[in-house]
Parts: sequence; structure tokens; C-alpha cells
Amino acid sequence: MVRDGYFYGIGLVAAGIFAAWFTAPLWALLPCAFAAFFLWFFRDPERAIPNTAGALVSPADGKVTNVSLVDTGAGKQTRVSIFLNVFDVHVNRSPIAGIVREVRYERGKFMNAMNQASAEQNEQNVVRMEGDGQTVVFKQIAGLLARRIVFYPKVGDRLDRGQRVGLIKFGSRVDVLFDSSATMQVKVGDRVRGGASILAQLQQESELAATGQGSAAERTR
Repeated sequence: MVRDGYFYGIGLVAAGIFAAWFTAPLWALLPCAFAAFFLWFFRDPERAIPNTAGALVSPADGKVTNVSLVDTGAGKQTRVSIFLNVFDVHVNRSPIAGIVREVRYERGKFMNAMNQASAEQNEQNVVRMEGDGQTVVFKQIAGLLARRIVFYPKVGDRLDRGQRVGLIKFGSRVDVLFDSSATMQVKVGDRVRGGASILAQLQQESELAATGQGSAAERTR
């Protein structure tokens, strides 16, 4: 369990005891019910992380709401959007093994995370990673209820695929952007699990070099 669960849970249990002591036991039911919810909400289950080379795993639990090609400064990329409702596990995980090259927090609105405009306009944390010749960007996007985004690693940290990296509190959204040459493994409507579900199969560094699509760093050497 994420430690936030203990923080909320213990506080609400204490409130329930206080209410029962000074009023009536019945008044303890509501805060204790909320305490049970928060202890459940901040659960952090173990996951079996795929060890397939080039596997890009889901950074979050939820439902795939969008798979599309988008035009970015790096050219055409595939974007996968995952919506987390309040009942999903909200611990986020690294989609690939690699190095964190950029972490950028952007303040913004708190629109419904199902709205496609939330990808650009909502408050979010943008993380760019590099690994095995590929660059992957994932965004932790706040929603109507999500008002706090947590990301633990720092620029320069090396992460394992599926490693825990943070969380978004309550309903929210995660977007993943990666090279359009990847082979998709999911479609709109699929339910995915953070760290365990493979979203796409990325081309490996050797494959990129063989097709003349090496990374920008390689092309400038």
C-alpha cells in the first residue's frame, strides 16, 4: 500500500473514535467507511513484469480510450490514452527500461480526463525517457477529482520496466507517446494493468539501425 493510504486511513479512524467518544457510536460509521475506502484506494499490488525485449508496458491501470497518430516535434507518433476511474489502482509505473531525460510539470485546468482536450490543457507531469534506441514520453494528467500528481524519480535516474514511479490521486488519465513504427498490442476499449499489460512492441536499437531509423543522437555522431 502507498503510504498516503495510511495517512488518510489513520486520520479518519481517529476522527471516528473521536466522534463515537463525544457523541454516539453511530457517528463513527461514516469516517470509518471513508477510512476503509482510502486504505483500499491506495493499494499497491505486485505485478508480473514482462521481460520480452522491446515491450512497452502500461504505466497505469485503466481503460484504453484512444489510440491515434499525432504530429509532434519529433514527427508522427502513436498516442495511447488510458483513463483511470476512482476504482482503479493509481500507482504509476515506468513503461520501459531506460533513463529519465526530462521531467516537466505543467499547471493547467482540471477538465474531465475523458475529454481529449485534457491531454494539452489539464495540469500534468510530462516525463521523457530513453532506452534501447527509443524515446518514450508519458504524461500523468490530472482530472476532475485528481488534484495531486506524484513522481519520484529525477532526471538522470535509470529505471527498470514496470518500476513504480509515482501516482495520481483519484480519477485521472495517462498518455503514452512513442514511435509509430511500434507494433500495437491493445485497442480502444481494452482494460490494462500498470506494469503488466503490453501496450506495444517497440523496435529494438539493432532493428532501427538496420532500417536506417537510428536515434537522433546516432544520426549526429
